[in-house]
Amino acid sequence: MAPAGDREGYWGPTTSTLDWCEENYAVTWYIAEFWNTVSNLIMIIPPIFGAIQSVRGGLEKRYIASYLALTVVGMGSWCFHMTLKYEMQLLDELPMIYSCCIFVYCMFECFKTKNSVNYHLLFTLVLFSLIVTTVYLKVKEPVFHQVMYGMLVFTLVVRSIYIVTWVYPWLRGLGYTSLGVFLLGFLLWNIDNIFCDSLRNFRKKVPPIIAVTTQFHAWWHILTGLGSYLHILFSLYTRTLYLRYRPKVKFLFGIWPVILFEPLRKQ
Repeated sequence: MAPAGDREGYWGPTTSTLDWCEENYAVTWYIAEFWNTVSNLIMIIPPIFGAIQSVRGGLEKRYIASYLALTVVGMGSWCFHMTLKYEMQLLDELPMIYSCCIFVYCMFECFKTKNSVNYHLLFTLVLFSLIVTTVYLKVKEPVFHQVMYGMLVFTLVVRSIYIVTWVYPWLRGLGYTSLGVFLLGFLLWNIDNIFCDSLRNFRKKVPPIIAVTTQFHAWWHILTGLGSYLHILFSLYTRTLYLRYRPKVKFLFGIWPVILFEPLRKQ
């Protein structure tokens, strides 16, 4: 976390329960944590195109919701790091819970008939979200949120490992890449928290172009945004394989992965 003594800017005093290691208002008077803010673009723009592609392909609405949920997380995180206000913090953290619940629903419904609805699972995840929201608004303890979020991510990891081990082993590359990228982001998130004082001292001694590479919370956004996007692709690939749509992963401009599949036939 950030040491005390950061300057104030356009948005006034910090009211959030968290203040990260990036120096506040160091780049511009209008954005509290500049790099932690702009790094959210990876969670905002690509999922919008993914949602549009899902609509055009006639995919089930839960996959459209997955893409849009990731976009909402990115937008909430943008607002939080730009302002460091408590209300914006909630706009970041609570959608993380809601989006993961959507991901969990998609992963556990991969092998069901088209357009089926699992009302028991849906009710359980909605109830879980409501309980987490209510408790978090009451206790305002970030560790509680982090533990609840970690439980959902762990559920996704276990389900993904089951799929690549017992159902579609040839998806190990995509599944483990998603997991590995996410875990790398989690590692950098921890380094940013634990060694914040050392990182700040290092940034003072090196050129800005080098200092910016040590903004590890921004890297957390980039890597977990990419990891979450890849997870949606993995979930979508699994689902479309089961529905026999012959999906293929392609790379736009040679770098950005998307899933292409044959137009869905009416059944």
